[in-house]
Amino acid sequence: MCLGIPGKVVEIRDDGPLRMARVDFGGVRKEACLAYVPDVTIGDYVIIHVGFAISQLDEEEALRTLEMLRTIDEMMVDQELAITGPSDDAPGVLADPPAAVPVAAVAGEPAP
Repeated sequence: MCLGIPGKVVEIRDDGPLRMARVDFGGVRKEACLAYVPDVTIGDYVIIHVGFAISQLDEEEALRTLEMLRTIDEMMVDQELAITGPSDDAPGVLADPPAAVPVAAVAGEPAP
């Protein structure tokens, strides 16, 4: 399964062989190729997959999709906490990690 993420076009450049854009994903900005969506303008929302804008969508749909992704992320964090349980350090982190075993001991040689 592939996942396309909606982002807002904040800058467009036509200075090379391909039309490129800077796309904002909630504060993270990445470059994307606009070859497949030639009518996109600054302020439009697009679905990005592996660096290519593959479709354009309206702001309402983009915001609804982003909210669903946030909900999924929160559910995943809750599920992770339910599995690992809370810790003084951080979820999923061992408070007292096991001591390192010297490589020589693993190979059956006497430790230095």
